[in-house]
Amino acid sequence: MKYRVLFLALVLAIPSAIAIAQVNEEATKAFKQAHGKMQSMMMDLSGDPDKDFAMMMIPHHEGAIDMAKVELQFGKDPQLRAMAEKIIAAQESEIAELKKWQQEHSM
Repeated sequence: MKYRVLFLALVLAIPSAIAIAQVNEEATKAFKQAHGKMQSMMMDLSGDPDKDFAMMMIPHHEGAIDMAKVELQFGKDPQLRAMAEKIIAAQESEIAELKKWQQEHSM
């Protein structure tokens, strides 16, 4: 009887474990996509430190937003989800500032 209960518990836990593994795999794929996108946008440098800083920070912040969105989609920890929401708001604001600077400096 004891082994039947244990076996039944195991059988019932398998679908849950598979679902968790699928979510983890999807989240990992999304994080890798966000990172790859960010890296590919940070390649062409002008040689001007100010312009390059602004140009590289935009995709860096966009990558942070993409990663925060992955946390909101797949993450469960309330503290990290709240942090992800703050990151999105802060990074969007900084992107706007950087783009404004670029417009003012003919980029």
